Amino acid sequence: MKIPGGGNLQAMMKQAQEMQKRLQEEIAAIRVEATSGGGMVTVAMDGQKNVLKVKIDPEVAGDVEMLQDMTMAAFNEASHKVDEETQKKTSGMLGGLGLPPGLF
Repeated sequence: MKIPGGGNLQAMMKQAQEMQKRLQEEIAAIRVEATSGGGMVTVAMDGQKNVLKVKIDPEVAGDVEMLQDMTMAAFNEASHKVDEETQKKTSGMLGGLGLPPGLF
């Protein structure tokens, strides 16, 4: 099926599927690390927001409320970093399609 402008819809769909697969692979490869409390709590996360590692300084283990707050802050920051990295990869890949700015 031809679309106006001479492009082949089937070829465009195949290209889009290949780009989607490559994007998913790149997102899966994302690794971020976030800290809180001046490095007392560290959280490592992958591109699907799976937690890879949690490191807690023994100094904060006695103060449960502070530990909970710092852990939550580190998780939230790691999640935010994954979102930023995913957005960068998505924007970079979609930029190659020649779509109008702001479409995605």
